[in-house]
Amino acid sequence: MKNLFKMLLIAISVMLFNACDKDNDTTPKPQSNSVNKILPLGASRVEGARPDYESFRYELWKDLIDGGWTFDFIGTQSDNASYPSYNGNDFDIDHEGRGGWTSGQILDGLNSWLSETGSPDIVLFSSPGGNDALQELPYEEAVENINNIIDIIQANNPNVTIIIEQMAPGRSGIMTSELTSYFDQMQQEVLSIATNQTTSTSQVIAVDMFTGFNDSLLADDVHYNEAGAEFIANRYYNVLENILEE
Repeated sequence: MKNLFKMLLIAISVMLFNACDKDNDTTPKPQSNSVNKILPLGASRVEGARPDYESFRYELWKDLIDGGWTFDFIGTQSDNASYPSYNGNDFDIDHEGRGGWTSGQILDGLNSWLSETGSPDIVLFSSPGGNDALQELPYEEAVENINNIIDIIQANNPNVTIIIEQMAPGRSGIMTSELTSYFDQMQQEVLSIATNQTTSTSQVIAVDMFTGFNDSLLADDVHYNEAGAEFIANRYYNVLENILEE
């Protein structure tokens, strides 16, 4: 058990280092005036790290291109990995994913990021509390942070739609009874959060990312391979195609 968590903490430290290195470019991006401004929000499952593991963003971007939608991914972060063009389009590299970040760190940075990007129409809230679980932080604190994150997003745009994941598990070999219990509890918590945080103008929609997810979809202990990224992207797209503006 000690060796397992030591390995996880080392991996998290590496991801934190990479995130800090990517944050060195402080030049603000121009704010988008597109319809369907989509903010992918979270940690390393949003950020990706090609060729080691994938973000769902590239597969979702291709799905949205195939659907003929007008949209724009927004975020203060840029994905500078190599991605093939698709149907004559270059990949939209903007996102708000930071490897290794906890719900508390995301909460602390959110107002500043939204000020820079402008208001999103849709937020894809990835794996809420996942790094809190890996770092053995208090469950109740993660839940409070997640609710506060949603409060900030809705205060920024009272008409925003937030799609929040019931997150996919890690590789079966690392899913101890404690970690499994945390994930199972959070799956149910996300349903309650979605119900309680939905307003008359702002939907909060829970999306099931765990049913049918298995080890074959992972590149390592917690991150997606290409098939896993496509699995997650498809789940997002099934929700998005019903809420995107024409």
